[in-house]
Amino acid sequence: MKKHMTLACLLATALAVQAQDGGITQEMLGKIKGAYKHTAADKAIHNAMAGTDISVLARNQESLANFDTHFSHKVVSHGITNQKQSGRCWLFTGLNVLRAQMMAKYGLDELTFSQNYCFFYDQLEKANLFLQGIIDTSKKPLDDKMVEWLFRNPLNDGGQFTGISDIIGKYGVVPSEVMPETYSSENTAQISRLVGLKLKEFGLQLREEASKGVKPSALEAKKTEMLGTVYRMLALAFGEPVERFSWTINGVTKEYTPQSFYKEFLGNDLTNNYVMLMNDPSREYYKCYEIDFDRHAYDGKNWTYVNLPIEDIKAMAIASIKDSTMMYFSCDVGKFMDRQRGVLDLRNFDYDSLMGTTFGMNKKQRIQTFASGSSHAMTLMAVDLDENGKPKKWMVENSWGASSGYQGHMIMTDEWFDEYMFRLVVEKKYVPEKVLDILKQKPVRLPAWDPMFASEE
Repeated sequence: MKKHMTLACLLATALAVQAQDGGITQEMLGKIKGAYKHTAADKAIHNAMAGTDISVLARNQESLANFDTHFSHKVVSHGITNQKQSGRCWLFTGLNVLRAQMMAKYGLDELTFSQNYCFFYDQLEKANLFLQGIIDTSKKPLDDKMVEWLFRNPLNDGGQFTGISDIIGKYGVVPSEVMPETYSSENTAQISRLVGLKLKEFGLQLREEASKGVKPSALEAKKTEMLGTVYRMLALAFGEPVERFSWTINGVTKEYTPQSFYKEFLGNDLTNNYVMLMNDPSREYYKCYEIDFDRHAYDGKNWTYVNLPIEDIKAMAIASIKDSTMMYFSCDVGKFMDRQRGVLDLRNFDYDSLMGTTFGMNKKQRIQTFASGSSHAMTLMAVDLDENGKPKKWMVENSWGASSGYQGHMIMTDEWFDEYMFRLVVEKKYVPEKVLDILKQKPVRLPAWDPMFASEE
């Protein structure tokens, strides 16, 4: 009994001390506990939640009925790709946009580009981006915000559309059979971790050399030597990139380099012919923004975008789809996702009724509190319009394999699109002049660590 009283006294003392700093007092704890009424319904819900996934219990059965898969406007899609256990959705999405163009242009029944080839150079360029960034900031202290960000993010397998323009514009593309996938390219975590670990070690070495007054030319030579080590690690994991190859189309066989192949069959100016759009209600609309250090190559282009109301973005998306042109699209895919059916719908789950409360933040508030942001890239390729030309739902081609979702696709309601769509990349010909004029503004530069601009995986 004395032991129990002693523990109670200690608890009371601890709570009293905490209360001085805004902690929970015994009185406050009593009020908090009193809010839980222990009703029969609460007991039933507790018993269910004790052994069942919350999302299963929150599933809204009414949303399962009669979901229409018809689309009034749809770009023809040929085959579903699979990024496997990798964060390369951005790369698959960009290449899927390009392959659809090439297949339509040349009447091909099947075609995929080598994600492995592009990813090799993506990782090499990111390694150089990090090392050069370390050199550029070598006079700053180790706890400087930018230096800290660099060491936290030496390398990753995620990315943005800037990676498509930076890497393909420089290195071209090859068909998938020319440089097939490997285990490491489909399961990127281990090799990315090892290369990232080595880069951190190299980064400290470069800072030490710079602190000794080593000349820039010597630092450049040291960096080149370090990149040789990175190249070997990547070659062991992915294979060495092909430089020349033969390929046959319509009965004609020719020899190509990756660059000449891209120029002959596609030739898109990925840097200047596309506009990146964002719907971020936490920032001012009709403004141009640039993300510092958000590129895949040191000599690449920072991600620059126009922030627009969602209805403006929808109009451009509809124009592109009507003209049979797919688009790079990214969103917060995990929210209200029925992965098995491939449906993104705000009505899929009723968490309010299950938990006896509401989750009422709007899109702006979710962004401000880090509750939502772009997490996955897919290829926007269909829209269903009503009799007034307003969208009812949208469809994207995903990169999770043909058995995932709705035949390898995701279908989203227009209401879901409003809340969780963030980025779209469209060709300039579908962009109104008033939006193109915004690109002439001097961009507002945002820091590399801005939470809205994490890489899509």
